[in-house]
Amino acid sequence: MTHNLQIDSSGRTNASVSRQLSAQIVEKLGGQTTHRDLLTHPLPQLDEAWLGANWTPADQLTEQQAEKLATSDSLIQEIKDADTLVIGVSMYNFGIPASLKAWVDLVCRAGHTFQYTEKGPVGLMEGKRAIVVIASGGVPLGSPMDHASTYMTTMLGFIGITDVAFVAAQGTAGDLDAALKGAQTQIDAIAA
Repeated sequence: MTHNLQIDSSGRTNASVSRQLSAQIVEKLGGQTTHRDLLTHPLPQLDEAWLGANWTPADQLTEQQAEKLATSDSLIQEIKDADTLVIGVSMYNFGIPASLKAWVDLVCRAGHTFQYTEKGPVGLMEGKRAIVVIASGGVPLGSPMDHASTYMTTMLGFIGITDVAFVAAQGTAGDLDAALKGAQTQIDAIAA
């Protein structure tokens, strides 16, 4: 049975376009789903204690350091367990929400999701697929003002996920029905 990891990061709940579309994709994919809602279950920001724990060898971690890394360990395990990541992104001020950036900071860990080599960093999460839903009030996907899709492509590739597809609900602030119809067409093609 396939396993999906659905990550929602919108600051809105019921009226969120990205949440609505990520739920549709997961339903279309079928299988088992782990849902991570970054609004209702916010993640901690990196701090000095976390960074110190992260760079301490595993066999030398104190109990407090292990506790500091526990959330990150859980998030990484969710990725490892998933075949497909479905990530709902509301574009705010040309980029991703802060809640999603906190998730990125906690899952990009040397020795866990990527490793340093003499040729540079190499992702360890290969063989997975990601479908990224981007809802934007007016910034077109791929335009010079779109820093969300390029960031997500770079970040996912950094941890080894290179099979990345995008579903764009563009222009939701203008013609919401048209934005949803365009996104639905993309979902039908991607999640078939």
